[in-house]
Amino acid sequence: MISDIDVLCKLGNIKYNLMKNDPFRFFIRAFMAGAYLGIAAILSYTLGALLNDHSVVGKIAVAGTFGIGLVAIVYLGAELFTGNCFVTIMPVLKGELKFRSIIPMWVTCYLGNMVGIALICFLFIKSGSQETIMIPYLEGVMQAKLNFNVVELLIRGVLCNFIVCVAAYSGVKIKDETAKLIVIMILVMTFVLPGFEHCIANGGIFAMGMTQLGSAIDWTLMPLHMLISSLGNILGGSVLLAVPIYIMFRTPQEKKK
Repeated sequence: MISDIDVLCKLGNIKYNLMKNDPFRFFIRAFMAGAYLGIAAILSYTLGALLNDHSVVGKIAVAGTFGIGLVAIVYLGAELFTGNCFVTIMPVLKGELKFRSIIPMWVTCYLGNMVGIALICFLFIKSGSQETIMIPYLEGVMQAKLNFNVVELLIRGVLCNFIVCVAAYSGVKIKDETAKLIVIMILVMTFVLPGFEHCIANGGIFAMGMTQLGSAIDWTLMPLHMLISSLGNILGGSVLLAVPIYIMFRTPQEKKK
């Protein structure tokens, strides 16, 4: 019987080999993952802006629709950095790859995601669509994002990608397509609604904010925000979820290593 570790290691090695043998194709897959999240960002943030006067309903609308991005990534085949932090660490834990071997893959995936989501979000703002309602909404979001406590931001990043990777893990385990879609949507809603921090999604919302608001906002703390949330996402996927999963399903032979 094939264990969960074997399945995840196989997926991790496929991603590693794709990056090693065809880095441009891997980058395009990462770019498209960012673009798919960009589509989700357009829908969810437009709903948030439309319902800005009804804050509770607006937050639920944003959280309830953002999951279409991860659904698109899972069903259409693309490389999301946050999910890869979980899947590609498994061959490292099993001893099939060195950690330093997967770092170029993570960097390429991160950059591809950021370019993809930033481009889609930039084009959305430049289209002028919903500009009247987007300006006050984005001002509120930027003020909330850029007023942060470092420790709290780190924890929000950890919890966010723990949940995202549970969704990715569910996508691997669940075979029924309808059940898979529902579980992914609900799990994504679980990290969006409390305001946990997803570094790639943040790249999109910051791209919207910088394009729409420009110098009206002080962006000094944005790089630190991105750094801390990214670090939290890495820890949430590759440590908080991956290590317990590895311990749960490792074989007696692997325990002796």
